[in-house]
Amino acid sequence: MTPKVDCLIVGGGPAGLTAAIYAARFRLTVLLLDAGGGRAAMIPRTRNHAGFPAGISGRALILRMRRQAVRYGAAIEPGRVEHLAVSGDGFEARADQRRIWARTVLLATGVTNHRPKMSERLARAAVAAGRLRFCPVCDGTEVIDQAVAVIGTGKRGEHEALFLRTYTADLTLIAPEGRHDLTQSQRTRLALAGVELVDGPLTRFRLESMGLGFALAGERRVFEAVYPAMGTRVQSDLARSVGAKVTSDGCVGVDAHQRSSVPGFYAAGDVVMGLDQISHAMGEAGVAATAMRNDLCARDPSPWLARPVGARRHASPR
Repeated sequence: MTPKVDCLIVGGGPAGLTAAIYAARFRLTVLLLDAGGGRAAMIPRTRNHAGFPAGISGRALILRMRRQAVRYGAAIEPGRVEHLAVSGDGFEARADQRRIWARTVLLATGVTNHRPKMSERLARAAVAAGRLRFCPVCDGTEVIDQAVAVIGTGKRGEHEALFLRTYTADLTLIAPEGRHDLTQSQRTRLALAGVELVDGPLTRFRLESMGLGFALAGERRVFEAVYPAMGTRVQSDLARSVGAKVTSDGCVGVDAHQRSSVPGFYAAGDVVMGLDQISHAMGEAGVAATAMRNDLCARDPSPWLARPVGARRHASPR
């Protein structure tokens, strides 16, 4: 039998879980499918999230949010949605050999960071040690006065290097593959800021006691923190499969209420163009879940009208 839900949420990061909490408290039937491997779970400790002045690990934050969503009635299950299509006045999803029908769908699949050529095991260890970092907005404060490398070039590399220059004077911008792809004006701005420019490629990455090390132009270099500025892959394939508009960068196009161009299909978090921050993703998810509830109610309010309670609980004395 094909399960039928009011709201199918694809993605179990901060955006998906926030939407699940909201939608469940709106008395919608909610199924969240989480394929695992999200970026938030890899965060060793964030001190940038409001309400946790001493910081909280990404895994601990997600666990708290999962418990909260389940407490209010959301179902959270492991699963990867492999196919999604419009079906009647809703959507049909296929996930791990099963079919699910949903009145609405929220896509919260996020993005995947591009990183230098290193093993998955080393990358995870370097992230856990605070040596490989992906978000200077989140944790630039953690690398004050450290030896920092930005791996990237062009506009993206320049922007990230100049942003991090706020926190340290010991900053090197390294081209990941070969020579830098920088204009003369970019080189001038970086030189004026005191950023060292080094051509790649980088090889033989190794996590060391003093930082993340690698071979560069025949020399062994070690940096206390390394930030790849190599872009991301937006996980928006499911949006394309239902015909939703997607930007040239791969982000799902949405309106002010997180509605996509396809009725009943919404998106929130890093899969949408905007600031890739946990707090931003959570805010978008709250907006999306509220829009989902209101849009469903506008279609047919009867399923969500509270049932009559019968006689008054406290009868008047005779």
